[in-house]
Amino acid sequence: YAAALCAAQAGQEKLAQGKALLLPTSGLSAHVTDTRFKLNSDNPALLPDASRNFRTDGYTLNLSQPIYRKQNFLQYDEAGYQVKQAEATFGQAAQDLIVRTAQAYFDVLASQDSLTLVGAQKAAISEQLAQAKRNFEVGTATITDTHEAQARYDLVVAQEIVAQNDLETKRRTLQQLTGKEYGSLQPLRPNVKLSPPNPDNMQDWVEIAQRQSYPVRIQESVSEIANLEMKRNTAGHYPTLDLVASYGQTDQSGTTLTSVGSNTTQSTVGLQLALPLYQGGAISSREREAAANYEQARQNLENAKRSAALAARQAYLGVVNGVTQVGALEQALVSSQSALDSNKLGYEVGVRINIDVLNAQQQLYSTERDLAVARYNTITTQLKLKAAAGSLREQDLEQVNLVLAP
Repeated sequence: YAAALCAAQAGQEKLAQGKALLLPTSGLSAHVTDTRFKLNSDNPALLPDASRNFRTDGYTLNLSQPIYRKQNFLQYDEAGYQVKQAEATFGQAAQDLIVRTAQAYFDVLASQDSLTLVGAQKAAISEQLAQAKRNFEVGTATITDTHEAQARYDLVVAQEIVAQNDLETKRRTLQQLTGKEYGSLQPLRPNVKLSPPNPDNMQDWVEIAQRQSYPVRIQESVSEIANLEMKRNTAGHYPTLDLVASYGQTDQSGTTLTSVGSNTTQSTVGLQLALPLYQGGAISSREREAAANYEQARQNLENAKRSAALAARQAYLGVVNGVTQVGALEQALVSSQSALDSNKLGYEVGVRINIDVLNAQQQLYSTERDLAVARYNTITTQLKLKAAAGSLREQDLEQVNLVLAP
């Protein structure tokens, strides 16, 4: 993100550089020359020997103002689209940062939930294992119940190790993104209610994405630049007209012919016309190259619009299905808890066996984990949907903060 900010600042300078092509340019040059002159004549009667030292100094101020340079005008227009491209690229980087931050944040929460649930499951299985051992000792259960509980306990110990490693990895990922290490993160509020997309119409989101998503904006600018570049290369055949002016002064203490000094002042103003006639076919070749690049940019723009539409559809369906899935898992959680309570009671009265209780526990904890992950995924998908439409802002994270526990 910091690199993208610098790139955006650099892109802003394209406009000033393009404008400079339309403004006058001036330059100042100066010189100082010391000359030592000596003449040895072969015939002093006709040409006497001579020796003198003299200095020449002076300066010249040049000014040039473009009057007609079609290429410069088109390049100035290009600069405007280059600025838009830089701004859109930075906007895309900002959205990517928001999504990556939210994803990394909820990945840590999901790993924490998994570790917590594995720990709770381990404790529950441990109790079930102890009960199975007691029942076997008093002869009310077979050794099979003990072996089943022991197998489940060993498995959950292995799962706990995996969950701890995954949590550490997710924390380091978040640390890499923010440059900071966090002791704890705020979890979601209990029983948080997630809302469907607004507007609740997939086609509306598709149209918005094709119109204002940042990848489309970037490619639109690239296409316009390629179009202007094609015109600029065609303008290479056109003449150029400049206003040129100069002012200079030269002081001499003497010359090779005389020891008498002089002071000369010269000023000029004129028009300078240049007409390219033939450059080995280079201009025509650059025209064809620019035309091909423009067609490539047009095709890339079409691809960007299709990709934006696809991303919007996928994110929209992800949010809708996520909200529905969360509702279903909330109901499944209630049912799983009831099933566990019933199996525990049935095991106590002898109508259920130990494996039934273990399976019910596994189902309950799996449902709790799936519910938490579904909530996290739905929230991040909501952010991705807004990103696909080019409307994701930092204020959207404030809305996410409202569903976090204080």
